[in-house]
Formats: sequence, structure tokens, C-alpha cells
Amino acid sequence: MKKIALALLLLASMPVAKACDICGCGVGGYYIGLLPDFSKRFMGVRYQFNRLTTQLDIHGNRTALTTDEKYQSMELWGAWNIGQRWRVLAILPYNFNEKYTEGNDLTRKKNGLGDVVINGYFKLFDGSQTTANSKLLVQSLWLGMGVKLPSGAYDVQEQQNAVATNPNIFQLGTGSLDFIPSLMYDIRLQDFGINANASYKINTENKDDYRYGNKFAANAAAYYKISLGMDKRLAPNLGLSYERQQKDHAMGYKVEETGGHLLNASVGLEANFKRVSVGASFQTPLNQDLGKGRIDAGNRVLTHVSFAF
Repeated sequence: MKKIALALLLLASMPVAKACDICGCGVGGYYIGLLPDFSKRFMGVRYQFNRLTTQLDIHGNRTALTTDEKYQSMELWGAWNIGQRWRVLAILPYNFNEKYTEGNDLTRKKNGLGDVVINGYFKLFDGSQTTANSKLLVQSLWLGMGVKLPSGAYDVQEQQNAVATNPNIFQLGTGSLDFIPSLMYDIRLQDFGINANASYKINTENKDDYRYGNKFAANAAAYYKISLGMDKRLAPNLGLSYERQQKDHAMGYKVEETGGHLLNASVGLEANFKRVSVGASFQTPLNQDLGKGRIDAGNRVLTHVSFAF
């Protein structure tokens, strides 16, 4: 049961991704992180929310073209152990996108299935030992490979509306088959642990000759388990996440106001009751430079309910 709770905690504390493919807001990024041992499998539901402001001027100020965008997602997710060294994680999102343009006081909405993500993991190392002061030290290292399927709708008209320099982000999916190699490490001393991971999302060109920029993501989160009695515990977590994305390409030409980097701080809390885990996390930007300063990423929120069985 302790392993189940720890697995669900770490799943909930990994970096968040959203419904547009730029840093801070990306289809198919999802959770790429360490999944420690848990009993057989779990299923759950997550909700994600993110704000984004685009079409700022070169100084980062609002203009008549500025848009305020909201990206929300309801997701079914689950993981399965296969033998002693293999694990599969799958995520099925349904997205709710909203864009408000200040100049014409117009709000547009777009809802639908997002891009499905399937990740496979292989355990390279898993060991435990007792320290000199009789404390349990546990470490594990996983190698992962994920694939993002083009199941979400891609609207070529949005691509044309974005013209040559603007980000093409108001989409339910990217329209491309993408790949996500990752490396994940966890170390835990008694009830205190640190989880770190890195991934690189390799985007391919879709059938409309648009390719979103490849994305590097890394994060580290510290967590501590607080026992509340038999099979009941709280687990606060605190961490940092970093993303850097290359520029998009349309018809082979670079889209200038895309790409950039984003550094977020995150804080979260998990509550585990036997086989049920509920939790929430909040991320806020510490530093960012997106789309040549003409995009501003806002705060992110994630909540979930998961069941191990």
C-alpha cells in the first residue's frame, strides 16, 4: 500500500502540459516522470487548467490584437505493470479551449478529443539499502519512450490565421505523430524523497506541412509522506520545472514568434486513503521568454482522483 501511495504522489507531482504546443502549453507533453512500484495498476481522472496571453507587442504590453486564452483538459489516465521491469502509462484527454480577443470583444471556443499519449518504461536500476544510522535508502532509475498519437483535431484554418510569425496554438491536437524519450530517477530516505526527470519531445511534420518545435523538459520535486494512521497519509511536495522549445516551422520556413523557455515553481498536496488518492498542484512562472516576449504563460492548476487495483 505504501508503494501505491508513493506512485500516485509522484505521478501527480510531475510537470503539467496543456492544449497548445509551445513551452508552458503543449499537446502531448503530459506527465513524463518516474513511476515507482505500485500494485499491478491504477486508473484515474485528472483536470488541468492553464492561462495564456498572446499577441503582446515587442515590449510585452497589451494591444488591440492581444488574446487571453484558457486551456482546460479532462483526462482519463492509467498505468499497468508488465512483469518486474516494464510499465505502460496511457492518457486520454478531452480539451476545452477558449480564446478572447480584446480588440473586437470576441470569444471563441473549441472542445474535443485531444492527442492520446502512450508511454512505456523499462527499469534500469532498483535498489535499497540501510544507512549507517539504520535508515532505509531507496533508489530507482527508469528509461522511457512515449508516443503521441494524432487523435485530436488539427484545424488548418487556424494555421493560416496565424500567418507567418504568430504561434499556431489554438488547436485540439497537433496533427502529428510525435515521440518522447525520457530518463527518470528517484531517491528516497525514509519518508523524504526527491524525484527528477528529463524528456525530449520530438515532433514530426503534420500533413499540412506544419511542424511544432521540439521540446526539452526537466523537473525536480521534493516530497514528504506524513502518516495519519493505517493506510492514510498526506504528502506535500515542492519543486521546479524547466522547458525549452525550438521554433515551429511552416512549409519548411521558421515561425519567428514561437519557441522559448519557461521556469516554473510548483507546490502540491496529495491525500491517500487505502486505494484512493486525491490531490492538487499549483505552478507559477518564475522566469519566461516565449515567442520573442510576445507570449505570457500564466499559472497552472491540476487536480486528480486515482484508484489503485
